[in-house]
Amino acid sequence: MADTVKSDGWNVEQMYWRKNYHNRPYAHGDRQFEEYEPGYRYGYEAAHRYGDRSWEDVESDLSREWDSYPHRGRSTWQQVKDAVRDAWERVTGSR
Repeated sequence: MADTVKSDGWNVEQMYWRKNYHNRPYAHGDRQFEEYEPGYRYGYEAAHRYGDRSWEDVESDLSREWDSYPHRGRSTWQQVKDAVRDAWERVTGSR
C-alpha cells in the first residue's frame, strides 16, 4: 500500500480515535489522546503490514520493533500496547 494511501487512511483513523479513545477500557482519565496516538498509529500501520497474520503471531514482533518506531514519542510499549491492539483489531476486523 502506498504511503499516501496509508497517510490518508491514518487521518481518518486518527479522527475516529480522537473522538473515541476515552471510552476504551484501558484509557485513564488523566491521559490525553496524544499519549495513546502513537499506539493507535502503530496498530493501524502494523495491520496493513501484517494483517494476514493473527495478533498472537505478531504481538512479540511489534513489541520488539516499538523502540525503533519513528512516531512512538516518549511512550513505552507497556503504555500503548492496548491501544496498538485496539487499532489492529479495528483495521483487521478481529474483534
